[in-house]
Parts: sequence; C-alpha cells; structure tokens
Amino acid sequence: MHRFPISPCPCVLVSPCPRVPISLCPPAATGSDEEDDSDASTKPIRSGKKKNPVSLFQTGGDPPRERKTRKKAPKAADSEEETLETQQKNSNKKGKGKKSKKKEERPLSPVIEVDNLEKFVLSPAPQGVTIKCRVTRDKRGMDRGLYPTYYLHLDNDKKVFLLAGRKRKKSKTSNYLISIDPTDLSRGGENFIGKLRSNLMGTKFTVFDNGANPDRASADWSNVRQELSAVVYETNVLGFKGPRKMTVIIPGMNSDNERVPIRPRNDNDGLLMRWQNKNMDNIIELHNKAPVWNDETQSYVLNFHGRVTHASVKNFQIVHGSDPDYIVMQFGRVADDAFTMDYNYPLCAVQAFAIALSSFDGKLACE
Repeated sequence: MHRFPISPCPCVLVSPCPRVPISLCPPAATGSDEEDDSDASTKPIRSGKKKNPVSLFQTGGDPPRERKTRKKAPKAADSEEETLETQQKNSNKKGKGKKSKKKEERPLSPVIEVDNLEKFVLSPAPQGVTIKCRVTRDKRGMDRGLYPTYYLHLDNDKKVFLLAGRKRKKSKTSNYLISIDPTDLSRGGENFIGKLRSNLMGTKFTVFDNGANPDRASADWSNVRQELSAVVYETNVLGFKGPRKMTVIIPGMNSDNERVPIRPRNDNDGLLMRWQNKNMDNIIELHNKAPVWNDETQSYVLNFHGRVTHASVKNFQIVHGSDPDYIVMQFGRVADDAFTMDYNYPLCAVQAFAIALSSFDGKLACE
C-alpha cells in the first residue's frame, strides 16, 4: 500500500493509511523543485487579481446596516507585503550561509491592534489581511495528558494572547470551552466566549458563541446563542479512503460584510441539519483543499507558504469550492506541541480556533 502523507515544506504530504501523518517533503536539491518554490512565492494566500473573494461569502440576509463595510484600502498594501514576505522566504531557500538560518523562520503576522479582545475574536478578519496565529498545547499537570489546554496567540513579536480552550471532563460527547482569559476556563465565568461540541462518533462538530440556550430565550430571541460554524469529517475507518476530508459550514455574510446570525430554535434548525437537508440559505460550505500526489516523494503535498514545518495528519487548508486559491484558513504543526493557524475573511478567531480544536479531538470513525 502506498503511503502518502501531507507535508508542510512549501509542499506537504498525506497518507491514506490510518496512522500515516502528513509529512514534509525532503529538502529539494533539483532545479525543478526550486522553480516550483519560485512559482509558489508569487501566489499570496489570497487569490491575486481574480474576482473579489468577498463575493463568495455574501448570502444576503436581513441584518442591520448600522455599521459600514470594513475598509478595503489596506488590501493592496497588505497583499504586497505578504507576497514580499513569501518571496523573501522562498529566495532564502536558495541561499547559503546566513540565509540558511532564515529558511526556518516563518512569515509572521502583520501588526494587529487588539483594543477590545472580545470584539476582536468575534469579528471577521479584515479583508485582504491574513491573521497569523500560533496554537500551543499544554499537557503539563495531573490530567492534562487527556485534557490539555490550548492557547492561541498572534504569531508576531508581541505574541498577543487571544483565546484559550480546554475539553470538559464530564461531558457525554467532546465539549471544548473557549475563553478570552487563559486562567479562567469555566462555563459560568464572564470570560467564556464560545464552545465546540461534537457528536458521539466525533465526526461532526458545532461551534457556538456565548449566548443562552434556546430554553432560556428572551421574548425576541436576541440573547440566544449563535452557531458560528460546523465541521464534518468524512468517515474513514482505518484510513483506506486516503487523507482526511473535512467540510466546514459557516454563516454567510451580508452586504455590510457582517455575519448573518444563525440562532436555531432547536437541534433540527442548526447549521448541520440545514446542510444535510441542502437548505443553503444564508450558509456557506467550505472544504479542506485536496492535496496533490507527488511521484517523487510518493506522497500527497500541499503548499503552506513556509508556515508549516512538521508532518501531521492535522495539517490542512480550508477553501471555497469556487476559488481554491483563496485560503480561508490553514493549520499545521511546527513543533511537537506547537502549531500555526492562519485565517482570512470571513472567519473570526473563535471560528478558526474551534475548527483547529476539532482536528485535535479523537475520531474513532475517521482514522
């Protein structure tokens, strides 16, 4: 049986076997591989001069128009800056001496101001800006081997803390609490910002904000929790179907580039049920980007633009089917307990972090 992992050098490997990780391409020494890196360096995480990707996520809805659209002016500058970062990154791969040290450096996040943390983590990423983050997994302590804590920081010199998440211990299904305080991960705490809940098999996940359960709804339902995202992993017992396959369902965006509120009144009205019933009004379907088979490395590969450096089955990129060059989100390993997580419009930090947490959870029917 061929083993094909997904690797993170500009290319990442994938394997169809159950425990075969996404592995890195070995360092390329041929001219053709260098040309491939050069080609990749001209492709920013956004889709260049193609149609505006914002239109992919607009679904209408009837939301308020009080706030104006987010500024689009910085888009070109940010795009140029990130393209330059990628070009410098790839050009360093061809150098020697001091340049070889830079080869291992990841392109960092642009300067992001976080004045109001709760508002920032629930707001969509600015158009044209990739928010680059780092996820660390803390297994220290009596029970953290089974219930580690995950921390999300901006991946730049300031390393600004954004979110923390931990799996609850006494839940029938996997249930992760997400907080804006690294020391307060309680459900009743004022820093609770959202949660991730799975089904019994660990193949379907739903992401909620910190609103109230429908049973405790106010007269106008304005206090009821919103569903921010859903994640579906294709059943893949023993890995015979190849690499992991993910579907991500998110609320659409209105004409003011604000998320359309999805407040289900019961379990049959949520994102998962709407998607299963093919009721796609005001929701968007995304998928993980399919890796490409590389005959030379005998593996499936993806281009992470220097942001992922270790092999792992958890490495993935999320895209819209109509524009696979626009990376809505990517996630991958850079050390044993460290990962990079980058996201673009229309995702917010809570959505992206919860999607990443779902990849950590054990999936009996998927691997």
